[in-house]
Amino acid sequence: MTQRYQPITRLGLGGTGLGDMYHKTSEQSAKETVDAAWEAGIRYFDTAPHYGTGLSEHRFGQALRQRPRSEYTLSTKVGRILIPDLDGNIEPPFVSSMPYRRVYDYSADGARRSVEDSLQRMGLGAIDIVYVHDLSPDHFGDRFDHYYRIAAGPGGAFEGLVRMREEGLIKAWGLGVNTVEPCLRALRDSNPDIFLLAGRYTLMETTPLDELFPLAEKSGARFVLGGPFNSGFLAGGDHYDYQPARPEHHVRRERLRAVAGRHGVDLAAAALQFGAAHPLVAATIPGASSTRHLERNAALMDLRIPKDFWEELRAEGLLDARAPFPA
Repeated sequence: MTQRYQPITRLGLGGTGLGDMYHKTSEQSAKETVDAAWEAGIRYFDTAPHYGTGLSEHRFGQALRQRPRSEYTLSTKVGRILIPDLDGNIEPPFVSSMPYRRVYDYSADGARRSVEDSLQRMGLGAIDIVYVHDLSPDHFGDRFDHYYRIAAGPGGAFEGLVRMREEGLIKAWGLGVNTVEPCLRALRDSNPDIFLLAGRYTLMETTPLDELFPLAEKSGARFVLGGPFNSGFLAGGDHYDYQPARPEHHVRRERLRAVAGRHGVDLAAAALQFGAAHPLVAATIPGASSTRHLERNAALMDLRIPKDFWEELRAEGLLDARAPFPA
């Protein structure tokens, strides 16, 4: 498969923080964060209507409109239509909302409307990559098959996104999810270009090595990794995949910390660099809601980590032998 979108920088900026996930971010801080990302050389930005019911898209648009459109890659998502609602719709883990409520729509018409609405909210003339958002068992439970059949069937979002790609309205499409199963199904049912997969290829878990990465390599699909810290857990937080971390998560983190301590390695730097080392991974996109977070992520990506650290992780059974080291 020929890559249809311009190259993505190895480190991107995820948009959850600009959508007020977990805490509020001021308009000024949001703009300064995107500006700091640009100054750090980041040219890939990801957002979604879901993040603060349009707040993240709005803020990215404000910050990026002054930049040459040909110089960066922008992705957003479909699957939720935003309907005007004066009361707004605050949905955890977001703590604020623009005056809209979310309505699921995985149809082709819904995908087109969502793309057009996103362009309006951002005030931009083009979107590079569109992900079908949260089409996943962890989100829908036993209703997943119902929504997947809508998206993958005739008149569904997959068909609509293929058509938009052919028209040139977008350059590439895929899924933005937290689990492996829908990515496998999409590769077998259609021809996606790229996946935004959050939390599944990290120092805590390497499930995609079993089936997903080999299948994607055959099709030419690539990956952007969201959640490289597993909701901040590998950077010292208390949440894992948007939920309070379980005891087994803490046990594994302590083992990782012990190895990192013996080699003088910052575990957050190792977490950020690990996923990006795989040849199928185009970028990793930790969220950031302040210039401090952004500058720290950029610095962590450049820290030198000794090969002995990675080798000890393998020897301790903390790193799959199939996972490549960062150079």
